[in-house]
Amino acid sequence: MIRLFGTGMLAAAALAFSVSSPVASVGACAVDAMLVFDGSTSMGEINFETGPNTRIVEARQAVRRAMPDIEPHRRVGLLTYGPGSRGACDNVTLRFAPTVQSASPVIEAVDGLRPDGLTPLTDAVRQAAEELEYRSSAGVVVLVTDGNETCGGRPCELAREFRATARDLVVHVIGFRAEVDFFAWNNPEQDPLDATSVARCLADQTGGLFVTTETVDELVAALQRTLGCPVIG
Repeated sequence: MIRLFGTGMLAAAALAFSVSSPVASVGACAVDAMLVFDGSTSMGEINFETGPNTRIVEARQAVRRAMPDIEPHRRVGLLTYGPGSRGACDNVTLRFAPTVQSASPVIEAVDGLRPDGLTPLTDAVRQAAEELEYRSSAGVVVLVTDGNETCGGRPCELAREFRATARDLVVHVIGFRAEVDFFAWNNPEQDPLDATSVARCLADQTGGLFVTTETVDELVAALQRTLGCPVIG
Protein backbone atom coordinates (compact mmCIF):
# COMPACT_ATOMS: atom_id res chain seq x y z
CA MET A 1 0.00 0.00 0.00
CA ILE A 2 1.18 3.53 -0.69
CA ARG A 3 2.15 5.33 2.49
CA LEU A 4 1.15 8.95 2.41
CA PHE A 5 2.60 11.83 4.37
CA GLY A 6 1.63 15.44 3.83
CA THR A 7 0.72 18.71 5.39
CA GLY A 8 -3.00 17.94 5.37
CA MET A 9 -5.30 14.94 5.52
CA LEU A 10 -7.14 16.21 2.45
CA ALA A 11 -4.00 15.97 0.36
CA ALA A 12 -3.32 12.44 1.54
CA ALA A 13 -6.86 11.34 0.84
CA ALA A 14 -6.71 12.81 -2.65
CA LEU A 15 -3.62 10.82 -3.57
CA ALA A 16 -4.95 7.63 -2.03
CA PHE A 17 -8.12 8.05 -4.06
CA SER A 18 -6.09 8.37 -7.25
CA VAL A 19 -5.09 4.70 -7.11
CA SER A 20 -8.54 3.78 -8.36
CA SER A 21 -9.58 6.99 -10.10
CA PRO A 22 -8.53 8.70 -13.36
CA VAL A 23 -6.35 11.76 -13.49
CA ALA A 24 -8.28 14.84 -12.47
CA SER A 25 -9.66 17.34 -14.96
CA VAL A 26 -7.31 19.79 -16.62
CA GLY A 27 -8.74 22.89 -14.93
CA ALA A 28 -6.26 23.14 -12.05
CA CYS A 29 -3.32 21.66 -13.90
CA ALA A 30 -2.07 24.64 -15.89
CA VAL A 31 1.19 25.36 -14.03
CA ASP A 32 4.39 23.90 -15.42
CA ALA A 33 6.17 21.02 -13.69
CA MET A 34 9.65 19.58 -13.52
CA LEU A 35 10.22 15.88 -12.90
CA VAL A 36 13.50 15.30 -11.04
CA PHE A 37 14.54 11.69 -11.55
CA ASP A 38 17.12 9.72 -9.57
CA GLY A 39 19.71 7.99 -11.78
CA SER A 40 22.24 7.27 -9.02
CA THR A 41 24.11 3.99 -8.64
CA SER A 42 21.64 2.51 -6.17
CA MET A 43 18.88 2.62 -8.79
CA GLY A 44 20.77 -0.12 -10.63
CA GLU A 45 21.50 -2.36 -7.66
CA ILE A 46 19.88 -5.71 -6.95
CA ASN A 47 19.48 -6.61 -3.30
CA PHE A 48 16.98 -8.04 -0.84
CA GLU A 49 14.82 -4.91 -0.99
CA THR A 50 14.63 -4.72 -4.77
CA GLY A 51 13.95 -8.38 -5.52
CA PRO A 52 14.76 -9.77 -8.99
CA ASN A 53 14.53 -6.39 -10.76
CA THR A 54 16.56 -3.28 -10.19
CA ARG A 55 14.74 -0.11 -9.20
CA ILE A 56 15.52 1.51 -12.54
CA VAL A 57 13.86 -1.34 -14.47
CA GLU A 58 10.61 -0.95 -12.57
CA ALA A 59 10.80 2.85 -12.50
CA ARG A 60 11.03 2.79 -16.30
CA GLN A 61 7.90 0.65 -16.41
CA ALA A 62 6.07 3.12 -14.21
CA VAL A 63 7.13 6.12 -16.30
CA ARG A 64 5.98 4.39 -19.52
CA ARG A 65 2.58 3.78 -17.99
CA ALA A 66 2.12 7.13 -16.25
CA MET A 67 3.34 9.71 -18.75
CA PRO A 68 0.74 9.19 -21.51
CA ASP A 69 -1.99 10.03 -18.99
CA ILE A 70 -0.07 13.02 -17.66
CA GLU A 71 0.83 14.52 -21.05
CA PRO A 72 -2.61 15.98 -21.92
CA HIS A 73 -2.90 17.83 -18.64
CA ARG A 74 0.38 19.63 -18.06
CA ARG A 75 3.67 20.76 -19.57
CA VAL A 76 6.43 18.69 -17.97
CA GLY A 77 10.21 19.05 -18.07
CA LEU A 78 12.87 16.59 -16.94
CA LEU A 79 16.04 16.84 -14.89
CA THR A 80 18.14 13.82 -13.90
CA TYR A 81 21.08 13.27 -11.58
CA GLY A 82 23.69 10.55 -11.13
CA PRO A 83 25.23 9.38 -14.40
CA GLY A 84 27.60 11.56 -16.39
CA SER A 85 31.22 12.38 -17.14
CA ARG A 86 31.81 14.76 -14.22
CA GLY A 87 32.34 13.94 -10.55
CA ALA A 88 29.97 11.61 -8.71
CA CYS A 89 28.06 14.58 -7.22
CA ASP A 90 28.28 16.90 -10.22
CA ASN A 91 26.06 15.26 -12.80
CA VAL A 92 22.82 17.18 -12.50
CA THR A 93 21.49 17.30 -16.05
CA LEU A 94 18.62 19.35 -17.42
CA ARG A 95 17.17 17.14 -20.14
CA PHE A 96 14.55 19.64 -21.27
CA ALA A 97 12.36 22.44 -19.96
CA PRO A 98 8.58 22.01 -19.52
CA THR A 99 7.07 21.12 -22.85
CA VAL A 100 3.84 19.91 -24.38
CA GLN A 101 3.75 16.31 -25.58
CA SER A 102 6.28 15.39 -22.92
CA ALA A 103 5.52 11.67 -22.66
CA SER A 104 7.84 10.43 -25.40
CA PRO A 105 10.89 12.53 -24.44
CA VAL A 106 10.51 11.67 -20.73
CA ILE A 107 10.16 7.96 -21.48
CA GLU A 108 13.09 8.00 -23.89
CA ALA A 109 15.36 9.81 -21.43
CA VAL A 110 14.51 7.56 -18.48
CA ASP A 111 14.88 4.44 -20.65
CA GLY A 112 18.37 5.65 -21.57
CA LEU A 113 19.56 6.23 -17.99
CA ARG A 114 22.44 4.01 -16.91
CA PRO A 115 22.60 4.45 -13.12
CA ASP A 116 25.84 5.83 -11.73
CA GLY A 117 27.12 8.39 -9.28
CA LEU A 118 25.74 9.67 -5.98
CA THR A 119 22.60 11.59 -4.99
CA PRO A 120 22.83 15.40 -5.19
CA LEU A 121 19.08 15.73 -4.82
CA THR A 122 19.24 19.15 -3.16
CA ASP A 123 21.13 20.68 -6.07
CA ALA A 124 18.83 18.91 -8.52
CA VAL A 125 15.65 20.24 -6.93
CA ARG A 126 17.15 23.73 -6.74
CA GLN A 127 18.00 23.66 -10.46
CA ALA A 128 14.53 22.38 -11.31
CA ALA A 129 12.97 25.24 -9.34
CA GLU A 130 15.24 27.73 -11.09
CA GLU A 131 14.10 26.35 -14.44
CA LEU A 132 10.53 27.08 -13.35
CA GLU A 133 11.53 30.64 -12.34
CA TYR A 134 10.04 29.88 -8.95
CA ARG A 135 10.54 33.35 -7.49
CA SER A 136 8.14 34.90 -9.98
CA SER A 137 6.05 32.01 -11.35
CA ALA A 138 3.98 29.17 -9.95
CA GLY A 139 5.35 25.68 -10.49
CA VAL A 140 5.47 22.08 -9.36
CA VAL A 141 8.57 19.94 -8.78
CA VAL A 142 8.20 16.17 -8.41
CA LEU A 143 11.29 14.40 -7.05
CA VAL A 144 11.54 10.63 -7.53
CA THR A 145 14.33 9.15 -5.44
CA ASP A 146 15.32 5.83 -3.91
CA GLY A 147 17.20 7.33 -1.01
CA ASN A 148 18.68 10.35 0.64
CA GLU A 149 20.99 13.24 -0.08
CA THR A 150 24.55 11.88 -0.38
CA CYS A 151 26.44 14.91 -1.64
CA GLY A 152 26.38 17.17 1.39
CA GLY A 153 23.31 19.15 0.35
CA ARG A 154 20.79 20.49 2.85
CA PRO A 155 17.24 19.92 1.55
CA CYS A 156 15.62 21.31 4.72
CA GLU A 157 17.55 24.55 4.33
CA LEU A 158 16.51 24.70 0.69
CA ALA A 159 12.89 24.05 1.66
CA ARG A 160 12.94 27.00 4.05
CA GLU A 161 14.40 29.15 1.30
CA PHE A 162 11.59 28.12 -1.04
CA ARG A 163 9.01 28.92 1.62
CA ALA A 164 10.47 32.39 2.09
CA THR A 165 11.11 33.36 -1.53
CA ALA A 166 8.93 31.33 -3.90
CA ARG A 167 5.84 32.81 -5.43
CA ASP A 168 3.92 29.51 -5.45
CA LEU A 169 6.17 26.45 -5.62
CA VAL A 170 5.02 22.99 -4.54
CA VAL A 171 7.54 20.16 -4.19
CA HIS A 172 6.29 16.57 -4.02
CA VAL A 173 8.74 13.86 -2.98
CA ILE A 174 8.16 10.27 -4.12
CA GLY A 175 10.37 7.66 -2.50
CA PHE A 176 10.67 4.50 -4.59
CA ARG A 177 11.87 1.64 -2.41
CA ALA A 178 13.76 4.32 -0.56
CA GLU A 179 16.48 3.51 1.94
CA VAL A 180 17.84 5.93 4.51
CA ASP A 181 21.46 5.92 5.68
CA PHE A 182 21.12 7.48 9.11
CA PHE A 183 24.85 7.97 9.67
CA ALA A 184 26.02 9.16 6.26
CA TRP A 185 28.67 11.86 6.66
CA ASN A 186 27.54 13.50 3.40
CA ASN A 187 23.92 13.95 4.53
CA PRO A 188 24.38 16.55 7.29
CA GLU A 189 20.70 17.16 8.06
CA GLN A 190 19.71 13.53 8.63
CA ASP A 191 18.56 12.80 12.17
CA PRO A 192 19.71 9.29 13.16
CA LEU A 193 16.59 8.97 15.33
CA ASP A 194 14.26 9.69 12.40
CA ALA A 195 13.60 6.85 9.96
CA THR A 196 12.16 9.25 7.37
CA SER A 197 14.23 10.60 4.49
CA VAL A 198 15.42 14.13 5.10
CA ALA A 199 14.05 14.95 1.64
CA ARG A 200 10.61 15.03 3.25
CA CYS A 201 11.43 18.60 4.34
CA LEU A 202 11.00 19.72 0.75
CA ALA A 203 7.41 18.56 0.68
CA ASP A 204 6.50 19.60 4.22
CA GLN A 205 7.71 23.17 3.78
CA THR A 206 6.07 23.77 0.39
CA GLY A 207 2.65 22.18 0.91
CA GLY A 208 3.53 19.07 -1.09
CA LEU A 209 3.31 15.38 -0.39
CA PHE A 210 5.91 12.90 0.76
CA VAL A 211 4.91 9.51 -0.63
CA THR A 212 6.64 6.16 -0.21
CA THR A 213 6.06 3.57 -2.92
CA GLU A 214 7.21 -0.03 -3.17
CA THR A 215 5.63 -1.33 -6.39
CA VAL A 216 5.28 -0.25 -10.00
CA ASP A 217 1.54 0.28 -9.54
CA GLU A 218 2.12 2.55 -6.54
CA LEU A 219 4.73 4.58 -8.39
CA VAL A 220 2.39 4.97 -11.38
CA ALA A 221 -0.40 6.23 -9.10
CA ALA A 222 1.91 8.70 -7.35
CA LEU A 223 3.27 10.07 -10.63
CA GLN A 224 -0.18 10.45 -12.15
CA ARG A 225 -1.52 12.31 -9.17
CA THR A 226 1.38 14.64 -8.44
CA LEU A 227 2.18 15.44 -12.08
CA GLY A 228 -1.27 14.92 -13.59
CA CYS A 229 -2.88 17.50 -11.32
CA PRO A 230 -1.56 19.44 -8.32
CA VAL A 231 -2.16 18.04 -4.88
CA ILE A 232 -1.52 20.83 -2.41
CA GLY A 233 -1.84 20.40 1.33
